[in-house]
Amino acid sequence: MSLARIIRIYLVPGAVFQSILVGGGYGTGREVLEYFTRFGPLGGLLAAGLALVIFCIVLSLTFEIGRVFSAYDYRAFFKILLGRFWFIYEIAGFIFMMLVIAVLISAGSGVLSERFGVPGWVGMALVFSLVGGLEFMGREVVMRVLTFWSVVLYVVFATFLFLVFDAIGDQMLEVFQSGEAQTGWAESGFKYAMYNMTGAPIILYVAREFTSRKHSIGAGVIAALIGIIPAIMFHLAFSAEAEKGDLLATAIPVYWMMSKYGMAVLSVAFTVMLFGTLVETGAGIMQGVNERVDSYLKEHQRKPLNRWGHTGVALAFMALAMLVSSVGIVSLIAAGYGTLGWVFAVIYLLPLLTVGLWKLHLHKSDDLHPADISSAKNDSHY
Repeated sequence: MSLARIIRIYLVPGAVFQSILVGGGYGTGREVLEYFTRFGPLGGLLAAGLALVIFCIVLSLTFEIGRVFSAYDYRAFFKILLGRFWFIYEIAGFIFMMLVIAVLISAGSGVLSERFGVPGWVGMALVFSLVGGLEFMGREVVMRVLTFWSVVLYVVFATFLFLVFDAIGDQMLEVFQSGEAQTGWAESGFKYAMYNMTGAPIILYVAREFTSRKHSIGAGVIAALIGIIPAIMFHLAFSAEAEKGDLLATAIPVYWMMSKYGMAVLSVAFTVMLFGTLVETGAGIMQGVNERVDSYLKEHQRKPLNRWGHTGVALAFMALAMLVSSVGIVSLIAAGYGTLGWVFAVIYLLPLLTVGLWKLHLHKSDDLHPADISSAKNDSHY
């Protein structure tokens, strides 16, 4: 197997999954405090470990079902799991994606405004332009950009962890040696995984390259690791300060840490990285929406959308999300987001572990036939 194919099968899915996880969630570090660090140094690691296990199982099964049944968009996938009730995910998924995109647009404009004094409308216009441009370039470019930016993200996060360790390494080691796991870490780790696993069906287009169960499981495990390691980096960096109590009350703990320990240059790099991550998250989600639209068109013997069509869908979806956020509906949805997470557990996790496993058991062939492999390769470009 060539190096390029290894990257496409085992690394690209993780980069795409991470883009949705980080941009939609813990890019600022606040979510890590809420779900991991507040349960203590050891408790946070245990919660992250539990989330990792759940991610591994869910991603591997999702990718394998997508591969075996050629279900490369969430609509086709949930027709397998839920049958005629597939539309339930469509409704919940639409709310989820609308919320995430609305938050990304707002955060994208806010990040540049707060750090560089750029007018909010400029940041918003950049988000629209960059996401629309990526959708115009097509699936291949989207996946390459997301993979590249994943490397950038890791470099920035690793640098942040190194600088914190250089400044207070002794304190970090001390709290991990003496810290105890506080009650509630297991529930928090489960909630975190449940909250974020909803993005897996949206990125099923990455499974088009898989031709064996080994590919699905390997990609699922690696994607889970790529997704959770940045959260663990943040948790390690936050733990010493969190034990003192000051950090837990901050809205954006990453910037608080950078300000306290004099990381001015890294702060600028982090802002650029975070803005780019918000854009790639939007592009990753909108690619999933376009895959769903194309699947519907093909099913009804119509041609898939061209580049301009994909761009139009992305821009229209983002405009609707911006409109929703302006009338305050996002706040209402966000208030019940924990409930939405439990809904996904019922309509996604439970069917995945029952119906999904049963249908995979009934499927006799592990590998794709040569004709299927050729079809998958031919369908990997717009």
